[in-house]
Amino acid sequence: MSHAALPLYTTPLQRVGHWALLLGCAAIFLFLIAPVLVVMPLAFNQDPYFNFPIRNWSLRWFDDLFGNPVWRNAIANSLITAICATALSTTLGTLASVGLNHRNLPGKRLIMAVLVSPMIVPVVVLAVGAYFFFSRLGIANNLLGIILVHAVLGMPFVVITVSATLAGFDMGLMRAARSLGASPFVAFRRIMLPLVWPGVLSGALFAFATSFDEVVVVLFLGGPGQTTLPRQMWSGLREQLSPTILAAAFVLIILSVTMLLTLEFLRRRSVALRGIRE
Repeated sequence: MSHAALPLYTTPLQRVGHWALLLGCAAIFLFLIAPVLVVMPLAFNQDPYFNFPIRNWSLRWFDDLFGNPVWRNAIANSLITAICATALSTTLGTLASVGLNHRNLPGKRLIMAVLVSPMIVPVVVLAVGAYFFFSRLGIANNLLGIILVHAVLGMPFVVITVSATLAGFDMGLMRAARSLGASPFVAFRRIMLPLVWPGVLSGALFAFATSFDEVVVVLFLGGPGQTTLPRQMWSGLREQLSPTILAAAFVLIILSVTMLLTLEFLRRRSVALRGIRE
C-alpha cells in the first residue's frame, strides 16, 4: 500500500507507523535475501577461492559442475531419488487424502496426525530409525532406502495440499458419476482428479524440493555410490572449499525460485477455477 493509497483521515502518527512497518518489512526481507544475493555472483568468480568483490568473471565452476564425473553422478542420483520419491509420495498422499475426505471415516484425526508426523519428527530421528530397520532388510546402502524415506518426508506436503483442495470439492459430482454407471476408478480419474490437480501438483513440487535438497537421510542411508548433490556439497565444505559448491548452490536457488513461481501460478489457477465453478 503506497502513501497515496492511505485514507484521507489518516493521522500523522498512523502515517509514521505505516512507513515504519514498510521499512521494517524491507529490512527483514533484505536480511533474509542477503546471503542469496552474495552466493549468486560468487558462482561466476574465476578465482579458485572465495573473494569479494569479484575481479574476473567466468563460467569455470559451472563447467566443472556439469563436466566433472563426480558432480554429474551426484546430480543424477539426486534427480533419480527425487523423481522416484515424488512419484511414490504423490500417489500415496493423494490416495490417502481421498480416503480422509470421507466424513464417516473412523479415526480420521489420528490418521491425519500420523500422516503429517514426518513434518514434526526431527529428520535425524527418522534417519536413525530407518537405518536400523533397513539394515535388517539389506537396503541401507542403496538408493531404494533413500527413496522410501524421502517419500515418507514428502507425503505430508501432498496430504496437506490435496486435502485443502478437496475441502471445496463437491462430492455430489462423484455420486452423480457413480449413478450413471462409472466405476469408482473412472469417477476418480475423470471427475475428481482434474479438479484437484493443482493441489496434487503443488504437493508434488514440495515433495520434489524436499527430496532434492535433503542431506541427513543420505548421510545415514547412502553408501559411496549414492552420493547426492547436497551430500557432495556438504562433503566439499568439509574437505575442500571449491567454488563449484557455489555453482551448485546457484542451480539450487534457480530451481527453488522456479518452483515458487510455479506454485504461485497453480494457486492463481486454482482460485480462478473455483471462481468459475462458483
